[in-house]
Amino acid sequence: MIPRMRFDFWTGVLLLALAVIAVLLVWPLSSIMTASFIDNRTGAATLGNYARVLGQPFFQDALINSMIVGVGGMLGAMALGIPLAVLTTRYVIRGRDMLATLAVLALVSPPFIGAYAWIMMLGRNGFVRLPLEELGVPVPPIYGLFGILLVFSLKFYPFVFLLASSSLRTINPSVEEAAEGLGAGAWRRFFKVTLPLVFPAVSAGALLTFVLSIADFGTPAIVGGRVRVLATTAYNLFTSEMTGNPGLASATSMVLIVVSLIVVALQRWSVGRRNVAGAMVRKPVPKYLGPFASAAAHIVCYGIVLVSSLPSLVVIYTSFRKTRGPVFQAGFGFESYERILREVPHVISNSAVYSLVSVALIVILGTLIGYILARRESPMAGALDGALLVPYIVPGVVLGLAFVVTFNVKPLELTGSATIIVLMLFIRRLPYAVRSSASILKQIKGSIEEAAISLGAAPGRAFLKITLPLMIPGVVAGALMSFITAINELSSSLILYVGRTMTMPVRIYLSVLDGEFGTAAALSTILLGATGLAVYAVFWVSGRNESAFV
Repeated sequence: MIPRMRFDFWTGVLLLALAVIAVLLVWPLSSIMTASFIDNRTGAATLGNYARVLGQPFFQDALINSMIVGVGGMLGAMALGIPLAVLTTRYVIRGRDMLATLAVLALVSPPFIGAYAWIMMLGRNGFVRLPLEELGVPVPPIYGLFGILLVFSLKFYPFVFLLASSSLRTINPSVEEAAEGLGAGAWRRFFKVTLPLVFPAVSAGALLTFVLSIADFGTPAIVGGRVRVLATTAYNLFTSEMTGNPGLASATSMVLIVVSLIVVALQRWSVGRRNVAGAMVRKPVPKYLGPFASAAAHIVCYGIVLVSSLPSLVVIYTSFRKTRGPVFQAGFGFESYERILREVPHVISNSAVYSLVSVALIVILGTLIGYILARRESPMAGALDGALLVPYIVPGVVLGLAFVVTFNVKPLELTGSATIIVLMLFIRRLPYAVRSSASILKQIKGSIEEAAISLGAAPGRAFLKITLPLMIPGVVAGALMSFITAINELSSSLILYVGRTMTMPVRIYLSVLDGEFGTAAALSTILLGATGLAVYAVFWVSGRNESAFV
């Protein structure tokens, strides 16, 4: 006889969560998969879309370029993040907390803002390029692969830095001291002992960098020039197929998802093969360097962080330059801010409202799901946990395209509405609140809640009265991270918006393409200000736990 499922409050929450995942994630992705097998002209089932995507040089170039920017961005992030992590954890670097804060700000700021700022600096008339060329110093063109890799390396290195730093601080110093006692030099100790111990953390940061690099749309679209990648190709194909079935765009999107899944699988396989661990007996203590070595270490650390922070400083500076239309004039003023308040105030309110509404939904459902994952182990909860990894992997362009394909027909004809943007932000950022809530619950003993239930309280009431107040720090941190990423969302919003639902990231992107750099700078500064306030709040709630951002 098959045992009957006992239905209670948490069973209802689990079923609701599975229904939300099915409607907002599984259904759209299955729709786009189905569309990828349909011929645009005849409507018949076909493999022709994949044959074109995988067989024609146009699409092959986009795939190769995506791999180049993914691997290149990953290597660049590792080249910057690992030295910064080692120097700031193993040696005394003054201002380490400030460096970590600036690195986090560089991480959470939108990459397309960095791309726009580097155009201001190294573009054809860039204020850095022109003086250097007058001095005879050659400067590589910012448009093309160099510009994309530069932006990605400086944007995503904090992933590697923060995760590697957290791992390095947990290594037992006696392991490295034993290697030193056996005659291993500094470099040999690092590559043979230290790096294998932090490999899981470094590879996780590298994986995040790769997946986000190949999924990013704004940077290749702004500084890519003639370099095509899968994300921009899928978007361009979608805009050309809007009147019919987006078969080619869907096939391109599926290839992008498969590439991400393969890289995730390879990273997990590689980590699984390296069963390296150390017992934590005592924490490593940062060492003092000699005068020259200390000066060199400080130059490296501050150089990496300041260069990565330069785009934000440039954007803020240019937002206060006087403008006449799209042209900058001598002196400073508030013309750019007056213009956006006069012409496009709705993009600011749209970004704020859509983000806050989606975050409210995220907090409610994410907190409940986090409880289920932390307290109620079951096959269905395991399936839900696995499904929540998908939003990390699926690029925004792909999810936006999937929403258009799915919710463009009755009875859920949502295309062009604010609702579809809120739902997209909700499902893309839901994992932040879930992970944060589940993490804080692992630090709270379940016996407290069990005692309340044993005294007659219903499970839902025990959660609301006992557990939820203890979860507040994790819930707030997850909400703030959801807000940071939601208000900066570009790629999916660019596909879903219409004139009245335009958001700040979309308007910034369009302004950069139109050469309206003053408007772009002013909106970018407002966006950076909102992001910076949220980052400060996360620091305050988490007790300066920088790794919480990863």
